[in-house]
Amino acid sequence: MNPIEKAIYEAKKGVEKKHGGPFGCVIVKNNKIIASAHNTVLKKKDSTNHAEINVIKKACKKLKNFNLSSCELYTTTYPCPMCLGAILWSRIKKVYYLTNSNDIKKIGFDDAKFYDFIKGKNKNLLNIEKINSIENKNFSFLLKNYKEKKY
Repeated sequence: MNPIEKAIYEAKKGVEKKHGGPFGCVIVKNNKIIASAHNTVLKKKDSTNHAEINVIKKACKKLKNFNLSSCELYTTTYPCPMCLGAILWSRIKKVYYLTNSNDIKKIGFDDAKFYDFIKGKNKNLLNIEKINSIENKNFSFLLKNYKEKKY
């Protein structure tokens, strides 16, 4: 089974088990699948359990490293903003996908509003406020010490 076929298989498995939406994902290193996963949002009752997040966790555990820069990711749908963040933080350099936001919107998954929020549109989606207080100074001290490796 090639990587994208395995991602489709994972998506189908997740739907059949009623684990979550129809999304599957695999990570490949040196042309070998090292991890596969599907969406488990419904099963785990956790909105962060997208296929990409799940597969990144599995790959990191298997490789005993957060840095997946030597890996590629294959996914059934273009990653949402949360998953894109996880992919970027894990240093994956290449992503392959089958469908996009317009395709999944037709079945009830609309992440376009999240992309709009990131672009500075649709600001009523979430109220984010910076706290200006003495705690800023305390936290800045922690950041400074971390940078200087005092922990």
